[in-house]
Amino acid sequence: MKKAAYILCLLIVMLTIAAGCSDNGEGNKEDANVDGKWTGSIEVPNQPLDIIVSFTKDGEWTGTISIPVQGIEAYPLSSVTVNGTDVAFFADIQGQQIAFDGEFKDDEMTGDFSQHGQTFPFQLTKGGTVDENDGNFLSVETDEGMLYGELEVPDGEGPFPVMLIIPGSGPTDRNGNSAGIGVNNSLKRLAERLAEQGIASLRYDKRGVGENLEAAIPENELRFDQFVDDAVAWTNLLAQEEDYSKVGIIGHSQGSLVGMLAARAGHADAFISLAGAGHSIDQVLYEQLETQLSENSLAEAEDILDKLKKGEQVQDVSQELQSVFRPSVQDFLASWMQYAPREEMAALEMPMLIVNGERDLQVSASEAELLHEASPNADMLILEEMNHVLKEAPEDEKGNMETYSDPDLPLADDLMEGMVNFLKEHRFLE
Repeated sequence: MKKAAYILCLLIVMLTIAAGCSDNGEGNKEDANVDGKWTGSIEVPNQPLDIIVSFTKDGEWTGTISIPVQGIEAYPLSSVTVNGTDVAFFADIQGQQIAFDGEFKDDEMTGDFSQHGQTFPFQLTKGGTVDENDGNFLSVETDEGMLYGELEVPDGEGPFPVMLIIPGSGPTDRNGNSAGIGVNNSLKRLAERLAEQGIASLRYDKRGVGENLEAAIPENELRFDQFVDDAVAWTNLLAQEEDYSKVGIIGHSQGSLVGMLAARAGHADAFISLAGAGHSIDQVLYEQLETQLSENSLAEAEDILDKLKKGEQVQDVSQELQSVFRPSVQDFLASWMQYAPREEMAALEMPMLIVNGERDLQVSASEAELLHEASPNADMLILEEMNHVLKEAPEDEKGNMETYSDPDLPLADDLMEGMVNFLKEHRFLE
């Protein structure tokens, strides 16, 4: 894990330096499928790195590579070779070479990324930019670029009530999946089940992920308020659409706090917290790290959290804690720590439902109790067998984690019934 983190950092540093000129191999007449933009990631363990690669053939193959989260845009590749279904491309950065060796079939490209003798898999999908004429997507313009969201609409004639679904922490897509964790499609299933009940929904990839990959903000510039601003922009857009009668918010995990803040600042007629924390993020992080770190590392983490809470930067971070507290993410963490979910929940004046599962390994059901204590007028639903990805899970940790990568598992029993009953009771759904 430490070596992987080091290689990732080295890659990022190298790619921020200007790249050289192109010197490319030629392909054959069957290579046209490679032409265009490809989006995906290098699967560095625990820290996947999202990339965009574009190829063009004008006599010879040329190409560029972008890493939006690092502010790196359209750096030229030094060499591109395409031969049938095989493709290799390289970048020479200050005498150091990064290499991609893969193959493509239809609209998928997979292979190995190599640097300094270390190798990690990469995966790319052709395209990645939404067709703005696609009726299943909406777009909203922000100061930091265009965002796209996917609609799930019930059959029949509207207008329908609509829920904005806000994803959780990390590089999470609109379906509830994160690179390096697995595909569970929890939020996709949630949207589909809502549609079956006559409720439309809009869900969106976080910046730097999926259809919003190019809207990434470099992590050293990102602040928690940006997530809130994005959610507010979506609620305001939905409120203006004639197809929707009322606008509600469903926030999952980190998205719970984002949703609380957006519900106050934007337009919302109801709010549902799914697996949302009651404590501030510094307390949540400490509790998670407490079970994973040595005594010395935990003491270091506690000191860093205290300093960040006070708005102080910490430059000297041990290798073991770099993935959590690297200097480039400290300002974001500090901005997140300034919010107390219980206080934000208590300030809401709308119908509210707090949902959690007894088998949630990341946010315990006691966090829901804290939110409910702060806002006793809110409804609360605790599901005995539900875990963090909204699936029924066994009691053992291994079996629980296996549900994170099983998209075929349905949502936990009684989750949809509880949510729909809440929305009907408060006349959000007639």
